[in-house]
Amino acid sequence: MTATGAPASVGDGRRRGKVTVATIARLAGVSAPTVSRVINGQAGVALSTRRRVEAVLHEHGYQRGDAAAQAPLIELVFHALDSLWALEIIQGVEEVARDQRLGVVLTTMQGRLTPGAGWTEQVLSRRPMGVIAVLSDLTAHQQAQLATGSIPLVTLDPTGEPLHDTPSVGAANYSGALVATRHLLDLGHRRIGMLCGNLKWPFCRARLDGFRAAMDQAGVPVDPDLVRVGPLYVEGAARETTALLRLPEPPTALFATNDLQAHGVYEAARLAGLRIPDDLSVVGFDDLPFTRWAGPPMTTVRQPLKRMGTTAAAMLVALASGQSPRERRVELTTDLVVRESTAPPRTPPKI
Repeated sequence: MTATGAPASVGDGRRRGKVTVATIARLAGVSAPTVSRVINGQAGVALSTRRRVEAVLHEHGYQRGDAAAQAPLIELVFHALDSLWALEIIQGVEEVARDQRLGVVLTTMQGRLTPGAGWTEQVLSRRPMGVIAVLSDLTAHQQAQLATGSIPLVTLDPTGEPLHDTPSVGAANYSGALVATRHLLDLGHRRIGMLCGNLKWPFCRARLDGFRAAMDQAGVPVDPDLVRVGPLYVEGAARETTALLRLPEPPTALFATNDLQAHGVYEAARLAGLRIPDDLSVVGFDDLPFTRWAGPPMTTVRQPLKRMGTTAAAMLVALASGQSPRERRVELTTDLVVRESTAPPRTPPKI
């Protein structure tokens, strides 16, 4: 440490191109130690001053040059840690981290899409080798802060269009939903409903689009009453399914946006005295471990969640070592896994 308390590795003499800490300090009207504290995410800087310094750093494209001082950590950010879906991704990231002798830091935003105030400063102070943001929507300002600290970012299932060339990893949501719906159509179902998640999520919109496309290609109109939007959890799906089953003409099959919703369909059918698949066929999405032990085992679309985690982590390791990924947007394939929750409708549909 220097006498001022700023790390020596980002002192006035350290250059990134023609920009030095001293230059940034002069342009922002602050001291060099203040600039160093902002770069390192340290406390003791007024918010207005911090924002002014960050604006100058971003304007001049300043980036730290002392990558060797980074901690051997991957920062993994989730909007929530409340399902086996997240665990599958964590296992994938951890597999790569273990091979690279890296630790993993988990951050949850408790259901929010965007990290709260102060999150970026905490990341800068930890100085991980990179950040993987899962179903998270980092602001342009937060992304610029990470770039200034030379901390690469990879998004997994991004909630929106990643800014500029931010690398991202996702799955073939549209084609997965298309294949799942075609499976129900091929069985003879025509009155098919869908339980959607919140359409602010791009993957929910893609799965709804795939469902609609399959129905359209088969010449089967989508009944608006059979398409319901609700939480991606068991309880909400059970409520929506109960409402669907009380319609004068209830669906003979339901496609759910994820396996948790499909589990809610199972519960609603049980309470209504219906048997799956005799009275109602069900298809989920994700292929979480519990689906094969459901009663009956669930037909679902396998999303390669663990491989999505390993792909994102491997991409991050490459970025941290100065390599450019061969692909900025990686979309992994999905596969339909047919089990025992789907069958032809008991009463042949009128055509």
